[in-house]
Amino acid sequence: MSQSKSTSRRTFLTQTAAATTCIAAASSRRLFAAANDRLNVAFIGVGGRGGVNLKTIAGDASVNVVALCDVNRKNLEKAAQNHPKARTYEDFRLLYDDTNDYDAVVVSTSEHTHAYATMPALKLGKHVYCEKPLTHNVYEARAITKAAADAGVVTQMGTQIHAGSNYHRVVELVQSGAIGKVREVHTWVGRAWGLQSPADAKANGDTVSVQQRPTEAMTPPDFLNWDLWLGPAQYRPFHEVYFPGPKWYRWWDFGNGTMSDLGSHWNDLAYWAMKFDAPKTIEAFGDDPHPEIAPASMSAVYHYDARGNLPAAKHFWYQGTHKPEIWKSKGIPQWNSGTLFVGDKGMLLSDYGKHLLLPEDEFKDFEPPTPFVPDSPGHHQQWIDACRGEGQTGSPFSYAGPLTEANHLGNVAFRVGRAIDWDAASMKVPHADADRFLRRIDPRDGWSLS
Repeated sequence: MSQSKSTSRRTFLTQTAAATTCIAAASSRRLFAAANDRLNVAFIGVGGRGGVNLKTIAGDASVNVVALCDVNRKNLEKAAQNHPKARTYEDFRLLYDDTNDYDAVVVSTSEHTHAYATMPALKLGKHVYCEKPLTHNVYEARAITKAAADAGVVTQMGTQIHAGSNYHRVVELVQSGAIGKVREVHTWVGRAWGLQSPADAKANGDTVSVQQRPTEAMTPPDFLNWDLWLGPAQYRPFHEVYFPGPKWYRWWDFGNGTMSDLGSHWNDLAYWAMKFDAPKTIEAFGDDPHPEIAPASMSAVYHYDARGNLPAAKHFWYQGTHKPEIWKSKGIPQWNSGTLFVGDKGMLLSDYGKHLLLPEDEFKDFEPPTPFVPDSPGHHQQWIDACRGEGQTGSPFSYAGPLTEANHLGNVAFRVGRAIDWDAASMKVPHADADRFLRRIDPRDGWSLS
């Protein structure tokens, strides 16, 4: 790929990010200038992760819960008991068609409806907090990133660990050159949601080892609106292998397996610290791809061009039984999940809550740099504060969108079955039958992002 094309790709993403940050800050100051303003919030998805988001965000005294939405009536009724003044909905499309008395929206639905619940809010000029992964596919990620920039609102993807002090310190160490120039990063996770044998499923704590789409239909629970849960996905009869979560993670129609689930958290650290933009080439390795179910175990390698004064670098991803060679040879501590930065002056190993400079004896007298990544009041609180014009979010869609794209591209390379070159500006993969994996080709009638 030519240097000019690479530069154009980086310029495109940088300009998008800058536009979103500047406009969002201006918009939030305009809408919530007074410290005692109430932030009226609508919540779409209020069970599981959504229930946590509701409890945490509504716990701020400045937040007023005006609407609740869930396709699961149990979840909706429980949330309504705690917020009796809020309107309730099963279909978020009706919420958006109803009134306009909210300032912000929190989206915590299943992965395949994230974009469909988020896009209307952006078009209405509402601030948005959306759970990870931001979208179900590459096309949706780009569309949501652009819509957020056009709207000029405050956004945050739910990568809560991004606000943790450990990630902040690791970013500072990498970017200050503590281990020299970094040309190689390895990220691995022990979880293995996806296609696997019954024995492996049991060993991984996975309750489903089904190998094919069920042909028999089951009656949905009486509290579940199955048609609305399917959303844009083509209709299929209800079966217990899809619901409740996290069973749906493994099915391509609804999720993207471990990569999109945990990649949002674990690849975030490498993406942030290394200032990655759009990958140039992506390769993936594992068993033959299944047409319906994501892999439990796989690995991928992303090739990134030089970025400013940062050298070209490779980012390796491993899930399930796949691990870095240095891990398998016990050249580093046997952490179940982690990220290893390999520099020309040493290595840096990190997980969510701790990090380690290696070799340890060579860094025993090391003095860390003065902190320059500000501590966060908390991932949810950061979003609330930014909506009120106080500070910025750590994972706005201008950042989370390209990160989500990169994660999805690892799965695209896996499903294509060969290395792919990525032209980020045109959103094309030359010489590969990849378009069907970049977007949902045939969303059901009544479901559109336009």
